[in-house]
Amino acid sequence: MHINMLKAKLHRARVTHSELDYEGSCAIDGKILDFSGIREYEQIHIYNINNGQRFTTYAIRAEEGSGVFSINGAAARLACPGDLIIIAAFASLDEKELKNYKPTLVYFDGNNKISHSSHSIPVQAA
Repeated sequence: MHINMLKAKLHRARVTHSELDYEGSCAIDGKILDFSGIREYEQIHIYNINNGQRFTTYAIRAEEGSGVFSINGAAARLACPGDLIIIAAFASLDEKELKNYKPTLVYFDGNNKISHSSHSIPVQAA
């Protein structure tokens, strides 16, 4: 049996561009892709914190160190520059792989610089 698990999460990144006429995808700073383990052309889910929109696309590489998070193509109607987003990538793991598995969680400051990373989400208090 395989279970779909969170592979990587980019938490509270700020959209820098919204390019309606660009070929559909989400361009992400190449250093951030490498750090998070998200691969170019990998399917990603985007959750817009500002308006609640949720959509699926794929990652493409933006210039390293640029801080770019560009929502392109039809999805450009779902996120505007300045919106805060969460990007999630998932992986299908078998029972053996699950034993020691931890996702990569990346958190951002207001300027799309990595503030910290983790491999677990704190337990939510009641």
